[in-house]
Amino acid sequence: MTPHPISRVVFDTNVVIAALLFPRGRLAWLRAHWKDGCVPLVSHETLIELARVLAYSKFRLSDNSRTELLGLYLPNCEAIQNITARCPILCRDAKDQCFLDLAHSGRADTLVTGDDDLLALAGQTAFRIETPEAYRGRKFGDSQKSRYY
Repeated sequence: MTPHPISRVVFDTNVVIAALLFPRGRLAWLRAHWKDGCVPLVSHETLIELARVLAYSKFRLSDNSRTELLGLYLPNCEAIQNITARCPILCRDAKDQCFLDLAHSGRADTLVTGDDDLLALAGQTAFRIETPEAYRGRKFGDSQKSRYY
């Protein structure tokens, strides 16, 4: 059996936050997956968004805690320096457009999101747009369900 090629994936902010803040939560498997199962793509705009959300007072994270959490994610990421082309498909929520543009410019295979505005665009782009659960099921199927627990 041939191994799957490493996928280039954009993870939206809420997916990354859930995996980072809840190490025993439903998306905790992403922490290991980022290290050896995919190439997460980031841009300046998506990093600003991630840092902004981590600083929300409801999370009660110190500067050191935020830095440590980012250290679990960022070393595995490929930064796309120049978002050269806007995705031809526009999101009805302009704040989510940066994820589409990153996926388009970074030649992502998949955009993983739980956002309804982005999920509504599934099938309209050159890359897949799917939920974390659909992504996991497609990548690993039932036979490897426990691989990242």
